[in-house]
Amino acid sequence: MANSTFKLCALSIGGVIAFAHIGALGHLIKSKGPQYPVINFPAGDYSSYKVEAGKDGYTIEYKANDPAILESQKSLSSDKNKKGFFGGGTESRREWRKDQFTMEGTRNMGGAVDGEGKSAKDIECIVADAGARSQGAMAGTSIAAGVGVPAVIGIPYVGWLAAGWVSLLGGRVGSSVGSTVGSVFNDC
Repeated sequence: MANSTFKLCALSIGGVIAFAHIGALGHLIKSKGPQYPVINFPAGDYSSYKVEAGKDGYTIEYKANDPAILESQKSLSSDKNKKGFFGGGTESRREWRKDQFTMEGTRNMGGAVDGEGKSAKDIECIVADAGARSQGAMAGTSIAAGVGVPAVIGIPYVGWLAAGWVSLLGGRVGSSVGSTVGSVFNDC
């Protein structure tokens, strides 16, 4: 009887250990599957990412602003060698204009960027704007002196002061108009 009790205890303990080993092996096999780190990408409308994983590790390729530059293409036509009174017999030539834009809608002007973040086109636009403002101020002052000053110079006691104000106002308005016209003609 002692022999059968011993066998029953040994069988019970062996069964518990065997069951525990099978459970531990099942847990290890289940947890040894492919494990990837959890990385929260700030994915949006214009972002993309690609993950490649293998036995030796993983690589991640992430693009936050994809596509970074949007392109637009316009057709421009020009007439060359107009002949005749009504332009008959013209030779037409098609030209295309490609523009690049960022997501914010600003146009890419191109050119190299200096240390302060200004491209060659930006510097060209600043120089052109300064010249246009100067020419506009001179034209505005001349027009005000020819039209506005004679109208206000006859005011008693303050006519001379009003004539100066009209000249200054003409210069300021001319400068602003010159800047606007210059930016249109210089494509800035």
